[in-house]
Amino acid sequence: MPNHQDQPFPTLTTERFILRKIEPSDAGELFQYFSNDEVTRYYDLESFTQIEQALELIERWNNRCIAGEGIRWGIALKENNKIIGSCGYHNWAKEHCKAEIGFEVTPQYWRQGVMTEVLRSVILYGFQQMGLHRIEALYDPDNIASKRTLEKAGFHYEGRLRECFFEKGQYVDAEICSLLVKDL
Repeated sequence: MPNHQDQPFPTLTTERFILRKIEPSDAGELFQYFSNDEVTRYYDLESFTQIEQALELIERWNNRCIAGEGIRWGIALKENNKIIGSCGYHNWAKEHCKAEIGFEVTPQYWRQGVMTEVLRSVILYGFQQMGLHRIEALYDPDNIASKRTLEKAGFHYEGRLRECFFEKGQYVDAEICSLLVKDL
């Protein structure tokens, strides 16, 4: 797990994708899908209106990695290296050997098994390279696609956290599921 600028960012590959560091040059792709209300509907941020918001998000994700607080991979198509989404870890509690996983994909690639394929590599990295014992995922109860994706990846539903977050001017529930290293 990189924790300072001198260490290389870990690149992962799957059958169709390269999971790589997200660079400022990828801001156009992030802006394109984060400006879409369908993508941000269940996300903890407002739809982007300026490319600078994408640049700030990339910087925040990369700073989190440099600080050893998490890691976020860009999901790039093998054929053209274009970013179509991202996946990674945040809220890394090292003392508890756990982190929260999050992901999104541009709508053009919804229902094509992207996250099912990507999660395999990201989960293995978490358990094998980061030393995680537990991976958690929190999602909006209405986000059926995320729930199904996590179930396919082997996550176990644990319950509903009532009015757990304040997002977009209101308190919202979250559902939580987890995957333990022994579940693999």
